[in-house]
Amino acid sequence: MAGRRGGSGSAATGMTPLELKIMQVLWRMGPCQVQAVQHELEGGLAYTTVQTMLNVLHKKGRVTRRLRGRAYEYRAVVSEEKTLGKAVADLVDRMFGGSPEELVMSLVKSRQLDAGRLARLAERVDAAKAAKKNPRGRDRDA
Repeated sequence: MAGRRGGSGSAATGMTPLELKIMQVLWRMGPCQVQAVQHELEGGLAYTTVQTMLNVLHKKGRVTRRLRGRAYEYRAVVSEEKTLGKAVADLVDRMFGGSPEELVMSLVKSRQLDAGRLARLAERVDAAKAAKKNPRGRDRDA
């Protein structure tokens, strides 16, 4: 079965690779009917396969559905940010002993993260910190 490829899925997300691809379509496009999801997925999956996987995601509580005309429209319930955060935390715990620094060092050692990317990442971290301190862009001293 197409949705079962790769075993039972990630322990962190509780989704198979195909379920995760479908969720990525819903996160990117917003609410969609089966045909739109099928069109966005690569690999030429059958309409009924995509429909079955959306129904599985619905039963798991990952998506909601609402009848629009004669077809259901599916909407992601879980956010991409929360799903990614959970998966990364699981990866760090299982593979790097709970150390995010070891994850980064692994990326550096394997040359997937170079000095330029580290510098850009530091800028993004600084920007995120600033945004967290001042979430609406307002100066709190004003």
